Amino acid sequence: MRLDVVTIFPEYLEPLDVSLVGKARARGVLDVRVHDLRAWTHDRHHTVDDTPYGGGPGMVMKPEPWGEALDEVLATGEPGQDSPVLVVPTPSGRPFTQELAVELAGKPWLVFTPARYEGIDRRVIEEYAERLDVREVSIGDYVLAGGEAPVLVMVEAVARLLPGVLGNAASHQDDSFAPGTMANLLEGPVYTKPPEWRGRGIPEVLLSGHHGRIARWRRDQAFARTVGNRPELVEHCPPEALDKHDRAALAALGWEPDADGHWRPGPGAAPSDGAGQRGGTEGQTGPGRPHGPRQYGREQDGPGPWSGP
Repeated sequence: MRLDVVTIFPEYLEPLDVSLVGKARARGVLDVRVHDLRAWTHDRHHTVDDTPYGGGPGMVMKPEPWGEALDEVLATGEPGQDSPVLVVPTPSGRPFTQELAVELAGKPWLVFTPARYEGIDRRVIEEYAERLDVREVSIGDYVLAGGEAPVLVMVEAVARLLPGVLGNAASHQDDSFAPGTMANLLEGPVYTKPPEWRGRGIPEVLLSGHHGRIARWRRDQAFARTVGNRPELVEHCPPEALDKHDRAALAALGWEPDADGHWRPGPGAAPSDGAGQRGGTEGQTGPGRPHGPRQYGREQDGPGPWSGP
Protein backbone atom coordinates (compact mmCIF):
# COMPACT_ATOMS: atom_id res chain seq x y z
CA MET A 1 0.00 0.00 0.00
CA ARG A 2 1.15 3.51 -0.82
CA LEU A 3 0.35 6.44 1.50
CA ASP A 4 1.05 10.08 0.67
CA VAL A 5 0.66 12.91 3.19
CA VAL A 6 0.81 16.57 2.18
CA THR A 7 1.36 18.85 5.17
CA ILE A 8 3.01 22.07 6.32
CA PHE A 9 4.55 20.14 9.24
CA PRO A 10 6.37 17.09 7.81
CA GLU A 11 8.13 16.56 11.15
CA TYR A 12 4.73 15.86 12.74
CA LEU A 13 4.62 12.61 10.78
CA GLU A 14 7.92 11.26 12.17
CA PRO A 15 6.08 8.74 14.41
CA LEU A 16 5.34 6.83 11.19
CA ASP A 17 8.98 5.69 11.37
CA VAL A 18 8.46 3.72 14.60
CA SER A 19 6.50 0.76 15.95
CA LEU A 20 4.36 -1.39 13.66
CA VAL A 21 4.07 1.23 10.93
CA GLY A 22 7.82 1.80 10.90
CA LYS A 23 8.48 -1.93 10.67
CA ALA A 24 5.93 -2.28 7.88
CA ARG A 25 7.74 0.48 5.98
CA ALA A 26 11.09 -1.21 6.51
CA ARG A 27 9.70 -4.48 5.13
CA GLY A 28 8.15 -2.79 2.12
CA VAL A 29 4.56 -3.48 3.14
CA LEU A 30 3.91 0.27 3.34
CA ASP A 31 5.28 2.97 1.06
CA VAL A 32 4.81 6.21 3.01
CA ARG A 33 5.72 9.52 1.35
CA VAL A 34 5.46 12.79 3.29
CA HIS A 35 5.43 16.04 1.30
CA ASP A 36 5.94 19.63 2.49
CA LEU A 37 3.12 21.77 1.10
CA ARG A 38 5.35 24.85 1.22
CA ALA A 39 7.48 23.33 -1.57
CA TRP A 40 4.64 24.35 -3.91
CA THR A 41 4.60 28.03 -2.92
CA HIS A 42 6.26 30.75 -5.00
CA ASP A 43 6.83 33.71 -2.68
CA ARG A 44 9.68 34.30 -0.29
CA HIS A 45 7.43 33.77 2.73
CA HIS A 46 6.12 30.40 1.44
CA THR A 47 2.56 31.58 2.07
CA VAL A 48 -0.09 28.86 2.31
CA ASP A 49 -3.00 30.83 3.82
CA ASP A 50 -5.01 34.00 3.37
CA THR A 51 -7.99 35.81 4.91
CA PRO A 52 -11.45 34.28 4.39
CA TYR A 53 -13.97 35.73 1.95
CA GLY A 54 -16.96 37.06 3.87
CA GLY A 55 -14.84 38.02 6.84
CA GLY A 56 -14.49 36.26 10.13
CA PRO A 57 -11.63 35.10 12.33
CA GLY A 58 -8.78 32.89 11.26
CA MET A 59 -7.15 32.11 7.94
CA VAL A 60 -7.96 29.72 5.12
CA MET A 61 -5.46 27.55 3.27
CA LYS A 62 -4.97 28.75 -0.31
CA PRO A 63 -6.02 26.56 -3.22
CA GLU A 64 -2.97 27.17 -5.44
CA PRO A 65 -0.33 25.27 -3.41
CA TRP A 66 -2.76 22.45 -2.69
CA GLY A 67 -3.64 22.12 -6.36
CA GLU A 68 -0.02 22.05 -7.47
CA ALA A 69 0.96 19.61 -4.73
CA LEU A 70 -1.86 17.17 -5.41
CA ASP A 71 -1.36 17.32 -9.18
CA GLU A 72 2.30 16.43 -8.76
CA VAL A 73 1.62 13.65 -6.27
CA LEU A 74 -1.04 12.15 -8.53
CA ALA A 75 1.34 12.28 -11.50
CA THR A 76 3.76 9.94 -9.70
CA GLY A 77 1.40 6.98 -9.84
CA GLU A 78 2.60 3.85 -11.60
CA PRO A 79 1.28 3.16 -15.12
CA GLY A 80 -2.04 1.37 -14.83
CA GLN A 81 -2.28 2.06 -11.10
CA ASP A 82 -5.72 2.93 -9.76
CA SER A 83 -6.27 6.52 -8.68
CA PRO A 84 -5.84 7.09 -4.95
CA VAL A 85 -8.52 7.71 -2.37
CA LEU A 86 -8.16 11.30 -1.14
CA VAL A 87 -8.70 11.38 2.63
CA VAL A 88 -9.47 14.85 3.99
CA PRO A 89 -9.42 15.24 7.80
CA THR A 90 -12.22 17.65 8.70
CA PRO A 91 -14.64 18.13 11.60
CA SER A 92 -17.52 18.11 9.11
CA GLY A 93 -16.65 14.66 7.76
CA ARG A 94 -18.16 11.27 8.45
CA PRO A 95 -16.90 9.53 11.60
CA PHE A 96 -13.80 7.43 11.21
CA THR A 97 -14.79 3.92 12.29
CA GLN A 98 -13.28 0.47 12.27
CA GLU A 99 -15.54 -0.31 9.32
CA LEU A 100 -14.04 2.56 7.35
CA ALA A 101 -10.52 1.52 8.38
CA VAL A 102 -11.20 -1.95 6.96
CA GLU A 103 -12.49 -0.42 3.73
CA LEU A 104 -9.47 1.86 3.34
CA ALA A 105 -7.11 -1.03 4.09
CA GLY A 106 -8.39 -2.64 0.91
CA LYS A 107 -7.29 0.32 -1.23
CA PRO A 108 -3.84 0.33 -2.86
CA TRP A 109 -3.19 4.08 -2.53
CA LEU A 110 -4.33 6.74 -0.05
CA VAL A 111 -3.50 10.46 -0.09
CA PHE A 112 -4.05 12.46 3.13
CA THR A 113 -4.47 16.25 3.21
CA PRO A 114 -4.14 17.45 6.84
CA ALA A 115 -4.96 21.15 7.01
CA ARG A 116 -4.41 23.93 9.51
CA TYR A 117 -6.12 27.22 10.35
CA GLU A 118 -9.80 27.26 9.29
CA GLY A 119 -9.28 24.50 6.74
CA ILE A 120 -8.68 24.22 2.98
CA ASP A 121 -10.43 26.40 0.40
CA ARG A 122 -13.52 24.38 -0.53
CA ARG A 123 -12.76 24.59 -4.23
CA VAL A 124 -9.87 22.17 -3.77
CA ILE A 125 -12.21 19.47 -2.47
CA GLU A 126 -14.70 20.13 -5.26
CA GLU A 127 -11.97 20.02 -7.91
CA TYR A 128 -10.59 16.64 -6.93
CA ALA A 129 -13.97 15.11 -6.14
CA GLU A 130 -14.63 15.23 -9.88
CA ARG A 131 -11.86 12.71 -10.57
CA LEU A 132 -11.06 10.98 -7.28
CA ASP A 133 -12.83 9.15 -4.51
CA VAL A 134 -12.74 11.86 -1.81
CA ARG A 135 -13.47 10.94 1.81
CA GLU A 136 -13.96 13.73 4.34
CA VAL A 137 -13.37 12.13 7.73
CA SER A 138 -13.49 13.15 11.41
CA ILE A 139 -11.90 11.13 14.20
CA GLY A 140 -14.15 12.54 16.93
CA ASP A 141 -16.05 15.41 18.43
CA TYR A 142 -13.19 17.37 19.95
CA VAL A 143 -10.89 20.21 18.95
CA LEU A 144 -7.37 19.88 17.56
CA ALA A 145 -5.01 22.44 16.06
CA GLY A 146 -4.70 20.64 12.74
CA GLY A 147 -5.14 17.46 10.77
CA GLU A 148 -1.78 15.76 11.29
CA ALA A 149 -2.72 13.95 14.50
CA PRO A 150 -5.85 12.50 12.87
CA VAL A 151 -3.69 11.30 9.97
CA LEU A 152 -1.45 9.44 12.42
CA VAL A 153 -4.54 7.85 13.96
CA MET A 154 -5.99 6.79 10.62
CA VAL A 155 -2.72 5.50 9.20
CA GLU A 156 -2.10 3.27 12.21
CA ALA A 157 -5.70 2.01 12.22
CA VAL A 158 -5.45 1.13 8.53
CA ALA A 159 -1.88 -0.18 8.51
CA ARG A 160 -2.40 -2.72 11.28
CA LEU A 161 -5.07 -4.39 9.15
CA LEU A 162 -2.69 -5.06 6.27
CA PRO A 163 -1.35 -8.60 5.83
CA GLY A 164 2.08 -8.99 7.38
CA VAL A 165 1.90 -5.96 9.70
CA LEU A 166 0.73 -7.65 12.91
CA GLY A 167 2.76 -10.56 14.23
CA ASN A 168 -0.43 -12.57 14.66
CA ALA A 169 -2.79 -12.08 11.72
CA ALA A 170 -5.77 -12.94 13.96
CA SER A 171 -4.94 -10.26 16.54
CA HIS A 172 -7.38 -7.68 15.16
CA GLN A 173 -10.31 -10.08 14.84
CA ASP A 174 -11.30 -9.65 18.50
CA ASP A 175 -10.68 -5.90 18.59
CA SER A 176 -13.39 -3.51 19.66
CA PHE A 177 -15.62 -2.77 16.65
CA ALA A 178 -14.02 -5.52 14.54
CA PRO A 179 -16.35 -6.72 11.76
CA GLY A 180 -18.24 -9.85 12.68
CA THR A 181 -19.12 -10.78 16.24
CA MET A 182 -17.42 -7.67 17.72
CA ALA A 183 -18.97 -5.17 15.31
CA ASN A 184 -21.06 -3.46 18.02
CA LEU A 185 -18.97 -4.31 21.06
CA LEU A 186 -15.98 -3.02 22.98
CA GLU A 187 -13.27 -5.50 23.83
CA GLY A 188 -13.39 -6.66 27.44
CA PRO A 189 -10.62 -6.57 30.08
CA VAL A 190 -7.36 -8.45 29.57
CA TYR A 191 -4.89 -9.91 32.09
CA THR A 192 -1.37 -11.33 32.12
CA LYS A 193 1.08 -12.77 34.65
CA PRO A 194 1.46 -12.70 37.63
CA PRO A 195 -1.82 -14.27 38.81
CA GLU A 196 -1.93 -11.87 41.76
CA TRP A 197 -0.69 -8.28 41.90
CA ARG A 198 -1.05 -5.98 44.90
CA GLY A 199 -3.78 -8.17 46.26
CA ARG A 200 -5.73 -8.18 43.04
CA GLY A 201 -6.42 -11.48 41.33
CA ILE A 202 -7.77 -12.49 37.97
CA PRO A 203 -10.99 -14.34 37.13
CA GLU A 204 -10.48 -18.07 37.62
CA VAL A 205 -12.20 -18.88 34.35
CA LEU A 206 -9.13 -17.55 32.54
CA LEU A 207 -7.02 -20.22 34.28
CA SER A 208 -9.48 -23.03 33.60
CA GLY A 209 -8.22 -23.98 30.15
CA HIS A 210 -11.86 -24.38 29.08
CA HIS A 211 -11.91 -22.52 25.78
CA GLY A 212 -15.70 -22.41 25.53
CA ARG A 213 -16.13 -20.93 29.00
CA ILE A 214 -13.33 -18.45 28.39
CA ALA A 215 -14.87 -17.30 25.10
CA ARG A 216 -18.26 -16.89 26.78
CA TRP A 217 -16.76 -14.95 29.69
CA ARG A 218 -14.95 -12.61 27.32
CA ARG A 219 -18.10 -11.94 25.35
CA ASP A 220 -20.12 -11.32 28.52
CA GLN A 221 -17.47 -8.86 29.66
CA ALA A 222 -17.59 -7.17 26.26
CA PHE A 223 -21.33 -6.66 26.71
CA ALA A 224 -20.80 -5.32 30.24
CA ARG A 225 -18.16 -2.85 29.12
CA THR A 226 -20.16 -1.71 26.09
CA VAL A 227 -23.30 -1.18 28.17
CA GLY A 228 -21.25 0.87 30.63
CA ASN A 229 -19.27 2.99 28.18
CA ARG A 230 -21.07 2.95 24.82
CA PRO A 231 -24.68 1.82 25.32
CA GLU A 232 -25.74 3.20 21.94
CA LEU A 233 -23.66 0.49 20.27
CA VAL A 234 -25.73 -2.22 21.94
CA GLU A 235 -28.96 -0.44 21.03
CA HIS A 236 -27.96 -0.60 17.36
CA CYS A 237 -26.84 -4.21 17.50
CA PRO A 238 -28.84 -6.30 14.98
CA PRO A 239 -31.08 -8.75 16.88
CA GLU A 240 -29.98 -11.61 14.63
CA ALA A 241 -26.39 -11.08 15.80
CA LEU A 242 -27.33 -12.08 19.37
CA ASP A 243 -27.55 -15.68 20.52
CA LYS A 244 -29.41 -16.86 23.61
CA HIS A 245 -26.32 -16.41 25.78
CA ASP A 246 -25.92 -12.82 24.57
CA ARG A 247 -29.54 -12.11 25.38
CA ALA A 248 -29.10 -13.62 28.84
CA ALA A 249 -26.04 -11.44 29.43
CA LEU A 250 -27.98 -8.31 28.48
CA ALA A 251 -30.92 -9.31 30.65
CA ALA A 252 -28.54 -9.77 33.59
CA LEU A 253 -27.38 -6.19 33.00
CA GLY A 254 -30.96 -4.92 33.24
CA TRP A 255 -31.61 -4.54 29.51
CA GLU A 256 -34.82 -5.57 27.76
CA PRO A 257 -35.79 -6.25 24.12
CA ASP A 258 -38.27 -3.95 22.43
CA ALA A 259 -40.97 -5.01 19.96
CA ASP A 260 -38.43 -5.12 17.11
CA GLY A 261 -35.97 -7.25 19.05
CA HIS A 262 -33.51 -4.44 19.72
CA TRP A 263 -32.28 -4.17 23.28
CA ARG A 264 -32.82 -1.09 25.44
CA PRO A 265 -32.00 -0.22 29.06
CA GLY A 266 -34.78 -1.48 31.32
CA PRO A 267 -35.92 0.00 34.65
CA GLY A 268 -33.30 -2.04 36.47
CA ALA A 269 -30.38 -1.09 34.23
CA ALA A 270 -27.54 0.77 35.90
CA PRO A 271 -26.98 4.26 34.45
CA SER A 272 -24.16 4.57 31.94
CA ASP A 273 -21.39 6.74 33.31
CA GLY A 274 -18.35 5.72 31.29
CA ALA A 275 -16.59 4.46 34.41
CA GLY A 276 -15.56 1.19 32.83
CA GLN A 277 -16.45 -2.45 33.17
CA ARG A 278 -19.63 -3.61 34.84
CA GLY A 279 -20.59 -7.10 35.85
CA GLY A 280 -19.72 -9.65 38.46
CA THR A 281 -16.29 -10.25 39.91
CA GLU A 282 -16.90 -13.69 41.34
CA GLY A 283 -14.33 -16.44 41.04
CA GLN A 284 -11.18 -14.37 41.14
CA THR A 285 -7.91 -15.87 42.24
CA GLY A 286 -7.17 -13.15 44.77
CA PRO A 287 -9.06 -10.92 47.19
CA GLY A 288 -8.99 -7.87 44.94
CA ARG A 289 -11.43 -6.83 42.26
CA PRO A 290 -10.17 -6.09 38.75
CA HIS A 291 -10.79 -2.57 37.62
CA GLY A 292 -12.12 -1.76 34.16
CA PRO A 293 -10.37 0.95 32.15
CA ARG A 294 -11.27 4.53 32.78
CA GLN A 295 -12.70 6.64 30.01
CA TYR A 296 -10.26 9.53 29.91
CA GLY A 297 -11.41 12.96 28.84
CA ARG A 298 -9.90 14.64 25.80
CA GLU A 299 -8.21 17.97 26.20
CA GLN A 300 -8.63 20.68 23.62
CA ASP A 301 -5.47 21.33 21.66
CA GLY A 302 -6.05 24.93 20.86
CA PRO A 303 -8.74 27.00 19.19
CA GLY A 304 -9.98 26.46 15.68
CA PRO A 305 -12.39 24.32 13.72
CA TRP A 306 -10.47 21.09 14.05
CA SER A 307 -13.12 19.20 15.96
CA GLY A 308 -11.43 15.87 15.62
CA PRO A 309 -10.56 15.87 11.91
